[in-house]
Amino acid sequence: QVRVVESGGGLVQPGGSLRLSCAASGRTFNDYYLGWFRQAPGKEREFLATIKGDGGTNMYADSVKGRFTISTDNAKSTIYLQMNGLQFEDTAIYYCAIKLTQPLSPRPDSYDYWGQGTQVTVSS
Repeated sequence: QVRVVESGGGLVQPGGSLRLSCAASGRTFNDYYLGWFRQAPGKEREFLATIKGDGGTNMYADSVKGRFTISTDNAKSTIYLQMNGLQFEDTAIYYCAIKLTQPLSPRPDSYDYWGQGTQVTVSS
C-alpha cells in the first residue's frame, strides 16, 4: 500500500525559510515521480515542483523557481521542499503526491496518491 506523509509546516515570518518533508512508502522509491503542490483558501491546487525518486530529473513552476528547491534522500525514501524568501502569498496547505508512471507532470489530476497536507502560514 502506497503511503505519503508530509511534515515540516508551520508559522514563519516574511522572508523566512522552511523545509518540508515527504516520506513515501509502499513501492520502490526510485520508481516514483513525486510532486509538491499547494492550495490556498478559495484557490485551485497549484503545482510547485516535481522530481523522480532517483533524483535524476526535476521540474519547477516558474512562480517558485529560484526560491524553492526540491530534493530526494533515497536512503530515507523522502523528498524535501526547501522554501526560502517566503511571502504572505505562500500561505497555503502544502501537499505531496506520488505519480506511478512517467513522465514528470505539473498536473494534479495525473497523480495517484496524496498526503494529508501540512499547513504553512507566513505572518508577521
